[in-house]
Amino acid sequence: MTRLENQSWLTSPATVAVFDALEAAGGSDCARFVGGSVRNALVGRPVDDFDIATRLKPEASMAALKTAGIKVVPTGLAHGTVTAVSGKKPYEITTLRRDVETDGRRAVVAFTDDWAEDAARRDFRLNALYADRTGAIFDPTGQGVADALAGRVVFVGDPTTRIEEDYLRILRFFRFFAWYGRSEPDAEGLAACAAHADGLARLSAERVSKELLKLLAAPDPRPAVHAMRNAGVLNRLFPAVGDLAAFDRICEAGDDPVLRLSALLPDDPPAVAVIARGLRLPRAMETRLAAAAEGPLDPETDERELRALIYRLGKEAVGDRIRRGGAIRPGAETPSALALIDSWAIPRMPVGGHDLAKLGVEPGPEHGRILKAFEAGWIADDFPADGHQQRLTRLATPS
Repeated sequence: MTRLENQSWLTSPATVAVFDALEAAGGSDCARFVGGSVRNALVGRPVDDFDIATRLKPEASMAALKTAGIKVVPTGLAHGTVTAVSGKKPYEITTLRRDVETDGRRAVVAFTDDWAEDAARRDFRLNALYADRTGAIFDPTGQGVADALAGRVVFVGDPTTRIEEDYLRILRFFRFFAWYGRSEPDAEGLAACAAHADGLARLSAERVSKELLKLLAAPDPRPAVHAMRNAGVLNRLFPAVGDLAAFDRICEAGDDPVLRLSALLPDDPPAVAVIARGLRLPRAMETRLAAAAEGPLDPETDERELRALIYRLGKEAVGDRIRRGGAIRPGAETPSALALIDSWAIPRMPVGGHDLAKLGVEPGPEHGRILKAFEAGWIADDFPADGHQQRLTRLATPS
């Protein structure tokens, strides 16, 4: 039997407390780690979240944890999930389940005490791995360990069945390939994703964007994104994507998933804003993407103009525009401009409403007009360090 070795999280007091509590209620084989922690430990990746599968019903899990003095939160009782907080770490504990009914977006589940039934409803064989508190690994599909070690992402059972249970598994297939895959994507799984790509339209925008950004955060998402394009999946998300040369160059230059996403979007800020809103992305991310889509900076842009642009848009937005522009048009990226972004400290507006009050200007719309005029002149003069009061006085004095 394969066993996890030298995993401090397995023997930490927080883990011991959780397993002691569950086993006091359900016996020595009532709980096992499952999924990401087992997979990552097996392949030498960091383990940063802890999912536990248990034969105990959720109410019994909660009662056992409370009896042991462990904080527990009913995070998803309808699907059998509670979260224990032990040693300031969350442990998500879910009762073994089998699917009763699915509609491509969500499932109705029934609880079971059969580990194989629980494994059969999971997405990929490398995620259907369990480990007890001693590190002994259980592999119900018989191929999860081998897949994880070989870098294969293969659906549990029939790929079409798994996808029709939840169409998000199409994006998860490519996301896990981006993070764990080696060589080529599994051919049967890839064909099933291509055949069911229309099902992505049935998913909520939030689920799609979250999965996509996780994919783009992989160390090298290029093979996965190319596979998505070739399978006709990428154009279900972004119909206007052309070739991926700019995306490839962006990936070579850095690991920012938002900048990588920008390389898949058109050179059209209003259109990009519509796409971002359609994906329910945060407003700050929408602003970044729209700014990046403005296109490359003019190579003749001098430092004075660049400082004005940085002041108005912010360092991140201007840097995005320069880097994306250089990826789209090789040679358009200017190292000196990026150096200025890094070195220049954006100044604060040197005057405000209190200065106008000292000049006897009553609060109101006139304040805003004068300050806006001051700022425009200050920027145009390249942010001078002095002469502020004289300029403000001239603007505030009726002609």
